[in-house]
Order: sequence, then structure tokens, then C-alpha cells
Amino acid sequence: MLHDPLADACSSIKNAEIVSKKIVVINSASRLIGKCLRILQNYEYIGEFEIIEDGRNGKFKVQLIGKINRIGVIKPRYPVKAKDIEKIEKRYLPAINFGIIIMSTPNGVMSHIEAKKQNVGGRLLAFVY
Repeated sequence: MLHDPLADACSSIKNAEIVSKKIVVINSASRLIGKCLRILQNYEYIGEFEIIEDGRNGKFKVQLIGKINRIGVIKPRYPVKAKDIEKIEKRYLPAINFGIIIMSTPNGVMSHIEAKKQNVGGRLLAFVY
């Protein structure tokens, strides 16, 4: 039984990056994981990914390109106001403009960079650099 599918997906990606694998299979597919993977793809941390329907939860097959140094979820999922995004950026990322924080906002799942542009807050989901 999975308690946090996003954390399992991030740990699968991190472990595959450590051993320099080119492809990783994430066992539980969800819309949230798909949106997070789309953001990682937009910022060129991963290559292509596809969903594999297996009659149960489904799976994601993700192509890795070796750009991820660290990836993880942020627990608990803190709420953050738009004006406090820079404080959170200093806490979870090693340097400003190095890496992204994935947030769930009223406008959808997006990176902290897009949230700052749109001036919206939300809940923190994950970080990657």
C-alpha cells in the first residue's frame, strides 16, 4: 500500500539517477505525478515519458538524461503566500535560480518561477536541482 505516490516516484528517479540508468519505471501513475513529470520535462530535467496502462494503477516510463542532482518531496505540504516564495527558495534550493520547486496553486501545478510571475501562492510539493 502506497502512502505517498509522489515521494515514491521521486525516490525512484533519484535512485535511478545515482546508478546512471537511462530509463526508470514509476509503478503508480496518477495525474499529480504526470503533471510533476511534465514540469520536469519543461525545465529539461528529464526526457520523454509515457504512461503504460497495466489494468491497475498504470505506470510511467521515464527517460533520464542525467541532469538531476537531487529530487525530493516537501513534507508536510506547507502553504506559501506569493510574497514568501523567495524565502522557501532559499530554504530548499542550494542557490537562487538553481533548481525548481513544484507547487500546487489555484491555477494548477506549476514551478515556483511561474508562480512568482503569476503572483500566486500555493502548497509546496517537491524540489529538484
